[in-house]
Amino acid sequence: MIFSSTLFPLGWQHYLLGGLFVGAGTALLFVLTGRIGGMSTVFSSTWSFVVQRPFFQQPRFVASRGWRLVYAAGLILGALLWWLGFADRAAQSTSVPVWQLLLGGFFVGYGARLGNGCTSGHGICGLGSLQWPSLLAVLTFMATAFLTANLMARWLA
Repeated sequence: MIFSSTLFPLGWQHYLLGGLFVGAGTALLFVLTGRIGGMSTVFSSTWSFVVQRPFFQQPRFVASRGWRLVYAAGLILGALLWWLGFADRAAQSTSVPVWQLLLGGFFVGYGARLGNGCTSGHGICGLGSLQWPSLLAVLTFMATAFLTANLMARWLA
């Protein structure tokens, strides 16, 4: 029990509830529409509205950009509802400098495009639809995360 309170000082139940909602939402999207709800494709399909380069004008981006924009809006609306209902409308902030957030966002976006999807997309949507490349991607992500965490723990100690 002490180990659990060290890892999850605010409890673990809200993580479980969040995971169940994410899983149910992506499963419902797939079951009801046959669509896979990855967020990294939202980025490319949204750019297809304004960038005329051939990459962004691929049929898979142009044909899906309408529903993907609504999907992204639902993500933002969900965050707003959480803030209104569970965060006591307290201001959310971070001590991370803006330039680091922007640089990190760039690297995450680039990596998601390079890996044909982000970690959550492969882990939730890819594994959920039994895609072997997603299994390999998730195993690679996890191995890298374990290695990095152990190296950083030794370096910072």
